[in-house]
Amino acid sequence: MTALDVAFAAVGLVTAASGLLAVTTRHVVHAALWLVVCLGAVAGCYLVLGAEFVALVQLLVYVGAIVVLVLFALMLTRAPIGANPDISTGRLHRVLAGLLGAGVTALLAAALLPLAGPAVPRRDTSTTEVAEQLFGTWVWPFEVLSVLLLVALVAAMAVSRMTRPPERAEGAAPAAAADEGGAA
Repeated sequence: MTALDVAFAAVGLVTAASGLLAVTTRHVVHAALWLVVCLGAVAGCYLVLGAEFVALVQLLVYVGAIVVLVLFALMLTRAPIGANPDISTGRLHRVLAGLLGAGVTALLAAALLPLAGPAVPRRDTSTTEVAEQLFGTWVWPFEVLSVLLLVALVAAMAVSRMTRPPERAEGAAPAAAADEGGAA
């Protein structure tokens, strides 16, 4: 086992742990911050594998843009910072969700691990080849994703500017119905 293997295993462990914390924490802002750690660790995995350009793109696009967009949307929609008991699930639901997640993980591992097979010799890929794939083959999916993120940001701003109608008492009739009845 080489030093690169140990480094990759360590960074992979950080990635998995921070990803797990991102989806299990009850605080939305903490989840976004754990997502930063997870995506940064994925960039570390790319660095260990020798793909410096992809690691830089990972940091710039995902950590620099996507997470900032998520935090900006959280601030615009005035999402509650702390745990919200109104949307909390029961203990049984959390246990069942954990068991279902473990089952899906086991199923995926059983299907994908035999495909790994013996180690394949590493092929050196130049930055030019990666850039040709990224800006040639994959340019339209990236553009569609950027438009989708822009629409999500505009929608978050629209939702944040909406005013809520005043809540009325359970037995009170709507004001419009009372006005129509009085005019007749």
